[in-house]
Amino acid sequence: MAKKDYGKLIKALQIAAGILMLVMVVLCIYLTKKYNIKVSNIPEISQSLTGSTLALAFGIILFSVVKSFALVFPPAVVFSVCGYIMPNFWVALLVNLVSVFLSLFVPYFLGRFTGAGMVDTLKNKFAAIKKIDDFAGANETEMTFAIKLSGIMPGDLSSLLFGAMGISLKNYTIGANLGNLPLVIVYTFFGITLRNVGEKPWVAAIPVAVIIVFMLIASLITKNLIKKTKAKQNQK
Repeated sequence: MAKKDYGKLIKALQIAAGILMLVMVVLCIYLTKKYNIKVSNIPEISQSLTGSTLALAFGIILFSVVKSFALVFPPAVVFSVCGYIMPNFWVALLVNLVSVFLSLFVPYFLGRFTGAGMVDTLKNKFAAIKKIDDFAGANETEMTFAIKLSGIMPGDLSSLLFGAMGISLKNYTIGANLGNLPLVIVYTFFGITLRNVGEKPWVAAIPVAVIIVFMLIASLITKNLIKKTKAKQNQK
C-alpha cells in the first residue's frame, strides 16, 4: 500500500498558523497604538493593570501553541520577548516552560496520527529532516534530547517527525523537555538583559557570549552522540 503524501496538509497548517500569528501581531499593534504602550513602559503597565501579567502570559502561551503549526518559527524569539516583557526572570521562565511543554505535543500527536507517510513527506519537503539518519539506532531519549538541544532542525518540525517515527511519548517528553530547558533559560535571560541594558549597552554582550558557548556545547554533545551511534552500527 502506497504511503500517503501529507505535503498539502503541511502547507495548509503552515498557512493557517501564519494567518493566526499575523492576526495576533496585528491585534498587539492595534492595542499598542490605542493605549500608547511602549517597550519602555510595558513592565509598568503590567504592574498597574490587574491581571495584565496573566493576560500577557496567556497570550504568549497561545502564540507558542499556534506557532507550533508553522513548524519552522524560531522559539528563541518567543522566549526572548517573554523575558523582555514579563515582570521578572522567574515569571518569564515559568511562562516559557509552560509554552514549551504545551507546544511540544501539538505537532507530536499530529505525527503519531499521520505515521510513516509523514516521515517521507517531511524528508522530501525539508532538507534538515535528513539529518535524522545520523541518529539511526540511537536511544530515543538521547536522540530527542540532542536534536532539541542543538537545534539542528526546527523544534516544532522535529516534534512532528518524532511523532511520525513512533518515538514513545515518555522518551519524547523527557528528552524534549530536557533538551529545551537550557535554550529556554538562555534566551529568557537574553530578553531580561536587553530590558535592563539602559546606558550600558555592553551588558548585552554577556547573554550573547552565553548563547555562543551554549551553541558550542550543544554541538559537541550532538557530535558525540552521532559518533557513538555510528560506532555501534559498525560493531553490528
